[in-house]
Amino acid sequence: MRSIGQHRQAVATLLAPVLGGLGSERRSLAALATASDAGRGYRVLAAAVHAPVPLPTFDNSQMDGFAVRAADAGAVVRVVDPIPAGLVPAPLDPGTAAPVMTGARIPDGADAVVPVESVPPGAFPAAMALDVLTVPVDTTVGTFVRTVGSDVAAGAELAPAGAPVTPALLGALAAAGIDAVDVVRPLRVLVVSTGSELRDDTTDPGADARAGADAAATIGDANGVALQAALAEVGARSRTVRLRDDPDRFVDALGEAIGDPGVDGADLVLTTGGISAGAYEVVRQALEPLGLAVTPVAVQPGGPQALGTVALGGRPVPVVAFPGNPVSALVSFELFLRPVLAPLVGAPDRAAAELPAAEGTTSPPTKHQVRRGRVQDGRVWFVGGPSSHLLGHLAAATHLVHVPVGTDTVAPGDPLTVWSLR
Repeated sequence: MRSIGQHRQAVATLLAPVLGGLGSERRSLAALATASDAGRGYRVLAAAVHAPVPLPTFDNSQMDGFAVRAADAGAVVRVVDPIPAGLVPAPLDPGTAAPVMTGARIPDGADAVVPVESVPPGAFPAAMALDVLTVPVDTTVGTFVRTVGSDVAAGAELAPAGAPVTPALLGALAAAGIDAVDVVRPLRVLVVSTGSELRDDTTDPGADARAGADAAATIGDANGVALQAALAEVGARSRTVRLRDDPDRFVDALGEAIGDPGVDGADLVLTTGGISAGAYEVVRQALEPLGLAVTPVAVQPGGPQALGTVALGGRPVPVVAFPGNPVSALVSFELFLRPVLAPLVGAPDRAAAELPAAEGTTSPPTKHQVRRGRVQDGRVWFVGGPSSHLLGHLAAATHLVHVPVGTDTVAPGDPLTVWSLR
């Protein structure tokens, strides 16, 4: 039986070729600034970006004040026409000072700025009515001047390949005059919910016409929508499909559902259900002969796990299979798939902390138990029990609570690791 870490590494190894070969797509800065397809993360650069121009592109004022020559320090100079932002000013003659606004271009001949706060009356526009100005004696070259290239030199790397396209990077790209960049294409995932008990969905590829007896199949597909939302948080694009417990039809239906890789086909198939030791385990029955490896993991919930590369739709496709109970599926995602996908979009790790238990509980000593919980007054309270069907309790929880292998009893005050979910 694998440990959590061993299975997570197996998932990472399975997906490494796919994640390393996603390719790129050209996106405008405007699209990247408004797109939601990276969820709580960001898109990442597919190639390094270099600055075509220096930043700043011209010497400009760091302050509202007066552009002066440092050589005039201690002298009384004549005040000339002001320089608003956006104007290319005339050169500054010796013995003069020009009112200059923050961000406005420093005129040729000037090499320092005297802040308006240090000049009576201390603020614009009144200070602009001055006829003369005494340049402070401590004025030196470069005082309050943002020089060309002081942020980024022309040709310098703005960001390397793999860098997340953060708001700050978008701003730097825009400042450099770049309007589009190549970003890594999002991972495309087909989320497959299995079970003849699920509600009918006429969009299921290859689904047979339902007979009257199927009217009893009234369970909603919690896994499909929940995992689709979880995948969106780490920048993956996903489609959902529901397939019946029909081993003879399952492989063909799945092959039809994954689509054409050259159009919008799935890079990864993520299934839920059908991998336990029951009599009607459709994923196991259909895919295990084709290369899916069913591997129990020492965790509760989420013990049954499977993965492998399977020929579907005429091509090899990585398949990750989770249990079917909703809490098991979501906990499996947090333990095994999210840590592998999140770095692809610069999404943060789950914030972890070690906090004392507020109450006691029990846990199977041979398994790593993942409970739902909340944190209050610096202590961990359990939300509901350990059962894998208690989705409402998971929805009410703010943290995942880890009870490690080898622990059969948790007493109040015992330290527990918690992951923040929100």
